[in-house]
Amino acid sequence: MGEEKKKVIIVEDDLILNLLYESYLERLGFQTEGELVYGKTAIETAKKIDPDLIVMDISLEGEIDGIEAMLQIREFSEVPVIYITGNSDPYHVDRAEETNYLDYLTKPIEFEDLKKSIQKHFATDL
Repeated sequence: MGEEKKKVIIVEDDLILNLLYESYLERLGFQTEGELVYGKTAIETAKKIDPDLIVMDISLEGEIDGIEAMLQIREFSEVPVIYITGNSDPYHVDRAEETNYLDYLTKPIEFEDLKKSIQKHFATDL
């Protein structure tokens, strides 16, 4: 019997990047739930599937950004989050720290960047 794949939610409003991250994560052996572009959808999906990891952009479609979405997810889950964002200014970094993130990566990222971030938490050979 094979080990059950860990579930990852990808929240990224650029669908090309969303597909890229999905391919990275699948190469690393994760089951992905991608193509989420709204913070509210991310919250609902996190409640529904109880993911092992969230890959979150900060700038999203809709009323709430990725940090606000994670603050709301923190009300019911301690799921690790990796932010992948173009927003590396102190304002966004400080706000993100409130969510106890696993890593904060600045776009553009490569496969190895994401792999290293995930290895920090899962401590496995990916």
